[in-house]
Amino acid sequence: MLNETTIFILSTLGLLVFSHLLLFLFFKPLAKLLYKPKIEKAKKALSRLSNSLKWGLFFATFPLIEPLFSPEGMELISTHKFFIILSIINLTWILFEFTNVLRYAFLENYPYDKEDNLKERRLITQVAFIRKIITIILVVIAISAILMNFEGARKLGAGLLTSAGILGIIVGFAAQKSIANLLAGFQIAFTQPIRIDDVVVVENEWGKIEEINLTYVVVRIWDQRRLVLPINYFLEKPFQNWTRTTADIWGTVFLYVDHTIPVGDLKNKLKELLESTTLWDGKVQVLQVTDIKEKTVELRCLMSAKDSPTAFDLRCFIREKMLDYIQQEYPESLPKTRVSMEKSESKN
Repeated sequence: MLNETTIFILSTLGLLVFSHLLLFLFFKPLAKLLYKPKIEKAKKALSRLSNSLKWGLFFATFPLIEPLFSPEGMELISTHKFFIILSIINLTWILFEFTNVLRYAFLENYPYDKEDNLKERRLITQVAFIRKIITIILVVIAISAILMNFEGARKLGAGLLTSAGILGIIVGFAAQKSIANLLAGFQIAFTQPIRIDDVVVVENEWGKIEEINLTYVVVRIWDQRRLVLPINYFLEKPFQNWTRTTADIWGTVFLYVDHTIPVGDLKNKLKELLESTTLWDGKVQVLQVTDIKEKTVELRCLMSAKDSPTAFDLRCFIREKMLDYIQQEYPESLPKTRVSMEKSESKN
């Protein structure tokens, strides 16, 4: 006949299996009634929430079931510090994954893989920052709740409270820059001088905003390098944001040619080239003489594109084709240096 300890162990294992099996069978069908994830990341987030709830159901029901099967004279496991700490960790895990699922459920209504995605990028930036703040709050509360289960931590907390004024001053001076960066993060998240996927020029580098974290920003440079900057950089120093209000952008190509070039023909050729490529958005096309120097004439070709990467490709295309056209049709109008030589009369 099985003794009480064996029955208790088997009951605990049975409860653990039952909680996992119950959530495995019913969580997905019930979740689909409220939310059907469309992207793979959202499906994985929902799966992680399911895993956390499996353990959560066990930690929630075990204290109710334990008195029925616990051996006589044995202290209840659910009252031990170890069990309480695990329960706190599991609850934090559940809340963390729940906020993650909420994030994807909200953002799936605002896909930003389209040309005019200004609103979507604004929301993504704000939601990402808010979730980071919530994560920090959850971790701080969880650590505090765990430490409160230890008498030494309680005494330490009481001692810190008595010297809170002095400690606050010391911590304030020591963490001055960190706090400033954190406040700058709040300001950027809601005033939004930059957003996720914005095209910027910082430190003479062209790139896209890849991450906006609590204290720093990651810019993906055009050659796939990553430029990491403190977040208050974007509040204290000037930088270029090419997609602040719209992704549309104008591009320029400068040509330096001889004074004999027929400008009208080049204007017609520019129009022909732009109309032949899908890189041009059909809005702006101008060729102007912007400067005349003693040796060359400066021509500026101005054109528009739907976004900055397309504008870069369009500028390269026009630069190559216009150079080919001048070489083939007007080679005598390429830049040249003129030298006038006069025959001097010799004196007898």
